[in-house]
Amino acid sequence: MKKEFMKKFTVVMLSLVMVFAMAACGGSSGGSSEGSSESAEAVLYVGATGPLTGGASFYGVAVKQGAMIAAEEINASETDFRIEFRMEDDEADGEKAVNAYHKLQDWGVQVVLGSVTTGSCVAVSGETFVDRVFEITPSASSSDVTNGKDNVFQVCFTDPNQGKTAAQTVLELYPDAKVAAIYNNSDPYSTGIFNAFKAEMEANGKELAAAETYPDDTNADYSAQLTSCKYAGADVVLLPIYYTPASVILKQAADMGYEPTFFGLDGLDGILDMEGFDTALAEDLMLMTPFNPWSDDAKVAEFVKKYQDAYGELPNQFAADGYDTMYVIYETFKAAGCTTDMSSEEICDAMIAAITGGFSYDGVTGEGMTWSADGTVSKDPVVVVIKDGQYQDR
Repeated sequence: MKKEFMKKFTVVMLSLVMVFAMAACGGSSGGSSEGSSESAEAVLYVGATGPLTGGASFYGVAVKQGAMIAAEEINASETDFRIEFRMEDDEADGEKAVNAYHKLQDWGVQVVLGSVTTGSCVAVSGETFVDRVFEITPSASSSDVTNGKDNVFQVCFTDPNQGKTAAQTVLELYPDAKVAAIYNNSDPYSTGIFNAFKAEMEANGKELAAAETYPDDTNADYSAQLTSCKYAGADVVLLPIYYTPASVILKQAADMGYEPTFFGLDGLDGILDMEGFDTALAEDLMLMTPFNPWSDDAKVAEFVKKYQDAYGELPNQFAADGYDTMYVIYETFKAAGCTTDMSSEEICDAMIAAITGGFSYDGVTGEGMTWSADGTVSKDPVVVVIKDGQYQDR
């Protein structure tokens, strides 16, 4: 009787052990992502940091959503490996961005897409340089992001490049106009563009009629800056700023009856989607941007449709940059002959050699994109004018 009892007890215990063992094997995914899988297939871990909450979340969420669409497309077509993508919230703060990057390291990140904003990207790129992790940012445009770091690249235009190209465009379109600028002198993005714009204008014999500053983007009154531009006779006013202060400037200019041609850059992309903004105020606003969601280009139209189907809204430039950046990572990874079992250091070295060695990519933010050893991208900007709440080719 005792022997029979012990035999049954042993069988029960062995069964329990097997149940717990199976649960343990199936219950761990080896790190979560926006679409994690529990299979044993090869995985490339792509991580990002960006503002998902706070005042700059508009940019981070757009980049994340664009990158996710690209990852889903890649995973649907790729047979050798899949991409796991995760973005950690950094609230556009450098210190928080470094902490977010460390979380990605714990997760197993192999390539970094980001960071989204310049301050965060400067902080994180200092870390990835030491760690030898390949990094490419969709939208951090300061030269400080890439300076002295051979592992960091940009899909967006650099601030100096934007400023110089904007000046050349203004000189071409408005050769006889008096030109002024309003910019945030505490913001690296704004000052970087303005300084390059001013230098290029002066190199072509054109002095600015006025150059007005403000201290930060929470400023609520730009009447003094606008009045100065108006009385200087400025026909064109450069706004190398973000869309939130620009929306206030456009409203206050209209209220005072001042109607110059306002010329903005990529930071103004998104102004048409601002809650409560009267899009009529942006009528005839000129924009230099890498992405036009109303373009009839087939690749752009396909991306726009997928984005609208997924999120119920038009993608902006930041979503498009996120989409292209994920594809650049994927195509460079393949061009470099990388495999997912390589270390991040090995992947980094191989991808640097590939992207600077003749690699080219046709994306929704530009065709024939190439990269130099200093991390900057070469592609042509698109200059559009806003008409009836849409971008139109000038």
